[in-house]
Amino acid sequence: MGQSHVSETLLNALKNDRLPHALLFTGPRGTGKTSSARILAKSLRCPNAKDFIPCGKCSECEDIASGRAVNVIEIDGASNNGVDAIRELRDSVGYMPSTGKYKVYIIDEVHMLSGSAFNALLKTLEEPPPHVIFIMATTEVQKIPNTILSRCQRYDFRRIATRLIADHLKTICAQEGIKADNEAIWIIARQGDGSMRDSQSLLDQAISFSNGALTQKKVTEVLGLTDRGLIVDSVIALVNRDQKLITDIIERLFNSGYDPIIYMRDLLEELRHVMVLKVAPDKSEGLVDLAAEEIEHLKKISTDLSAEDIHLLFDMALKGSADLHKAQEPRVVLEMVLLRMSVAPRIQSLMNMQFTVGASAPTAGSQAPTRAQINSASTHPQSSGRTSLQNMAPSAPASTGSPAISSDEAKWLDLVDKIKKVNGVVAAKVEHMHVLKLTTDTLELGIPEQYKFLTAQVNDAAFKKKMANYVTTFWGVNLAVTFKEIAAQKSDTKSANQLTQKKTADDKQKLQDEVENHPLVKSAKNIFSTQITSIKESQK
Repeated sequence: MGQSHVSETLLNALKNDRLPHALLFTGPRGTGKTSSARILAKSLRCPNAKDFIPCGKCSECEDIASGRAVNVIEIDGASNNGVDAIRELRDSVGYMPSTGKYKVYIIDEVHMLSGSAFNALLKTLEEPPPHVIFIMATTEVQKIPNTILSRCQRYDFRRIATRLIADHLKTICAQEGIKADNEAIWIIARQGDGSMRDSQSLLDQAISFSNGALTQKKVTEVLGLTDRGLIVDSVIALVNRDQKLITDIIERLFNSGYDPIIYMRDLLEELRHVMVLKVAPDKSEGLVDLAAEEIEHLKKISTDLSAEDIHLLFDMALKGSADLHKAQEPRVVLEMVLLRMSVAPRIQSLMNMQFTVGASAPTAGSQAPTRAQINSASTHPQSSGRTSLQNMAPSAPASTGSPAISSDEAKWLDLVDKIKKVNGVVAAKVEHMHVLKLTTDTLELGIPEQYKFLTAQVNDAAFKKKMANYVTTFWGVNLAVTFKEIAAQKSDTKSANQLTQKKTADDKQKLQDEVENHPLVKSAKNIFSTQITSIKESQK
């Protein structure tokens, strides 16, 4: 059941007479490896088989099913793992079957054989008699030597889908005359974790406990599981950020005596289901092993969340699950995890935040004044007359907001910025110069020692005239521009280039402070116990 890729391949091999003499069935426990080996043996030996489909009713089929067939020898690799047992097998393979065409050896848990036993088996696998078929089954294929693996045709068995297990358990209940709720059957099937054998054992245990009809409550109680209703209610509370409902769930959780670790594992699985149904609703049956009514319910829940919000809840639950495993008081940790998740900000709210740059108290939706608004006075000089130095380009100090930058330096930075837009060559020569003096008649600029090669160029009469024209154009005043060499290490002023770097650093720090002080960011920091970094820093 649930292994059609194996059954179809084997059936085609039988029909085309291409069945190998050594087969290896590997996969998780309870997925039908040994049962498939017996069915294959029936296909080879059933006298009534049609197209290699055994009848299942003849004496040969019944003997193989019960393990008493003379020509189908089953060997337990765990209890017969010595070299002597394999040597005995090697000596017997040469004898023809008493009836039929094939003698079949089924070696279960073959990985348990010793190294000497594998060596003894190797020679037989290299030169098998034509009437012998070896079928080996294992759950730990990595323990089998490569020399054995290379001589076998391997078939990998998968975990059986929960839906198929649930359908089979319903059939068993119907045959046994046991009334069972659909929810109860699905709980047992999920707990089987893809193993039909484990699921059947759990069903038998639940039937013995219930002594009657199987209900969701009884199955949950006997298996020590978390009530599915509690898990669904938890997801709904987290989606709605309902703290009151979360506190009620916590109370129900511990009054019922549920294990916090099992609860968190089930919650993680449920959030995973919500995420899958959010991003791939059309593939729900293939990706989510739940009853149809549960799938539809989770689809409705997923519509109220963005994919990012589901990721956030899952990540928080995953971190909480890790904390639970190492906590001395799991109950306290679980309470805090659920309460923290219930107040987590929605991702869309964080994405829509608007920070007010340059304001003392940021508020959502507020707008920071633009640089153009701040600089309006300097970008529109008076058309005539002489402007006082106090009114020239006052915008830079407001935009930088740093007391370390003097008003003269701020005006100089503003002038260099404007020159860059019209003449990059001139701006490149003066952006490293310092303002030494700014009066109503003179602008004196200092040339740092490392740029003294510019002294002759800037002292040229044509260059001075050009600079004076820029001052008149952008400041609306007539000033004489002079240049003087200075020692850079002794200067207590900054060049336009240095002022730009400082302004950038100040603006970045101001924005960082305002982001970190925003209420939503503070909430996120408290929830995740982390620090805020810029995008560029996080990419390093």
